[in-house]
Amino acid sequence: ETIIDGWLHTGDIGTWIDNTFLKITDRKKELFKTSGGKYVAPQPIENLMKASMFIEQIMVVGSEQKFVGALIVPAFDALKKWMQEQGIPFTGNEDAIRNERVLAHYKDVVESINPKFNHVEQIKKFELLPREWSIETGEMTPKMSLKRKIIMEKFKDSIERIYH
Repeated sequence: ETIIDGWLHTGDIGTWIDNTFLKITDRKKELFKTSGGKYVAPQPIENLMKASMFIEQIMVVGSEQKFVGALIVPAFDALKKWMQEQGIPFTGNEDAIRNERVLAHYKDVVESINPKFNHVEQIKKFELLPREWSIETGEMTPKMSLKRKIIMEKFKDSIERIYH
C-alpha cells in the first residue's frame, strides 16, 4: 500500500540533486501550514540556524499563524563569551535572555540566516529560552529529535508571546 505508481511513499520530503539523486531533507509529518496556506518544512530552517555558534537548539513554529516564529535555546557558553566581550555582566541564563543587547544580537543572528530561505520560511519573531531541552525533561527523544507536541505544550506561553 506504500507503493503508488512505482514510487515508495515513505513520508519523507526530499529534493532532486542533478536530477539523479534524491536527498531526504525532512519528514512530511513535520510540515505545517501557515494561515496564508503556505507549507513550511521546519527542519531545514532549524538545521541552518543551529549552524550558528550562538544557537544550541531551535524549534520553528507557525502552524495556522500569519508568520514563522521560533523557540531558541542559546548556546550559553558562546553567549557568555560574547557578553563578556561586549562588557555585559552575565548573571545567569534568565537575565541574559531578557537583556536588550542580547535580544538585539539574536535578532541579528536570525536575520543573517533568514535570506537563505524564501519569505514565507523566514523567522519573523522568536523567544529565547533559559535552559536546554533534554531526554530527562521530556522534550527530546532518545535519538535527540524534538518532541514537537510536548515542546509546544510546555512552552505555549512563549509561543503565545511570539504571536500576540
